[in-house]
Amino acid sequence: MTARDPDSAPSVLPPSPGYPPTLGASRLLTEDELRASLAATLANWDGTSDLWLFGYGSLIWNPGLPTVEATRSRVHGYHRGLYLWSRVNRGTPEQPGLVLALDRGGSCSGIAYRLDAVGAMPHLEALWRREMPMGSYRPAWLPCTLADGRRIAALAFVMRRDVPSYTGKLSDQTVSAVLGCATGRYGTTLDYVNRTVEALRASGMPDRALEALLRRCERQREAQRAERPAERRAEAQTDASPRSADNSGASSSSADAGTARRNAGPRRG
Repeated sequence: MTARDPDSAPSVLPPSPGYPPTLGASRLLTEDELRASLAATLANWDGTSDLWLFGYGSLIWNPGLPTVEATRSRVHGYHRGLYLWSRVNRGTPEQPGLVLALDRGGSCSGIAYRLDAVGAMPHLEALWRREMPMGSYRPAWLPCTLADGRRIAALAFVMRRDVPSYTGKLSDQTVSAVLGCATGRYGTTLDYVNRTVEALRASGMPDRALEALLRRCERQREAQRAERPAERRAEAQTDASPRSADNSGASSSSADAGTARRNAGPRRG
């Protein structure tokens, strides 16, 4: 697995076909739109019962809000993957990064957090600004099974397939290119993925598919880094060849001229 270095940006590697993607214009949701989205999500909440939140990405290692309980859990019907182009948090509009999202099919392990109903709203508003800046997720209450067998409904952020920032299935080559260069407001995509992989493994629920993807991409980046010195040496040799030929020609011309003068002997007037 790739070593994490949050203080340095990834090295820039050669571009990959399809990256950067053409995503078109984008905008951040207004405060009114964020509040309306949160209100719609909480429409059936009585305001007194504790709330459950399902974390499957950065919420595992950086929940960013106080909780009264945290436990391993699993949701069925969705799986975790790098399905969301990030133009703010882990990338830029010119060089988008990738972040995790829940997409249809399979199941996903994560951490379920229980939030105290008292004082929950300010923390949920902050969570909405963090997770919903462009409305790329669909907040949903998913059936969730806790490690001790309890079944609860947990709030989770599910990928919307109808937005331009949905990646669909990406090739390893494209993911490798993103991991090699993308960085945004909260840091690099590479650091984000590494932190999530480490947190999942530390919690006793490793994501072997994500770990395998990281290893494959790291091998690709190592191969590309190894190729670049060889390419530079080849370019240097190519650039030097014409000069050597010119110098050799100049030396030959000088030698021929000297020979001609010696053969001519002393000049007579």
